[in-house]
Amino acid sequence: AVVFLMEVVDRTRPATKYYDSAPYRRGSGANRPHVMPPINIVHNADARRFETVIDGALARCDYRRVGNVLQIHHTEVPVALEGRGIAGKLVAATLEHAKAQGLKVAPYCSYVRSYMRRHPETQALLASGQTV
Repeated sequence: AVVFLMEVVDRTRPATKYYDSAPYRRGSGANRPHVMPPINIVHNADARRFETVIDGALARCDYRRVGNVLQIHHTEVPVALEGRGIAGKLVAATLEHAKAQGLKVAPYCSYVRSYMRRHPETQALLASGQTV
């Protein structure tokens, strides 16, 4: 029997001396920024949500309107679509709608509260007694 001793080399990660110091991302397009095409966000008033369908999967930001307050209670992005900034775009569209309609916002969803903390310019929309 012939036995070959081979050194195992991980070829999925490039040698660092040939690449910049930016974090390496696996897959095609490594070391190049991922550019996502624009997404089409629709206000589905009957379902009381802002939504988009990408690759056949629905992502959404649900709300209830109580008087002049938009209660944003749920944001959902399928696992296969995570990490593309879709939730942020949905929340931004929802907040922009509230602003355009002269509504205040009650951010019951933890993601929406986090988004509003990261974007202080949106905090003027907070309904009385609401915090992020």
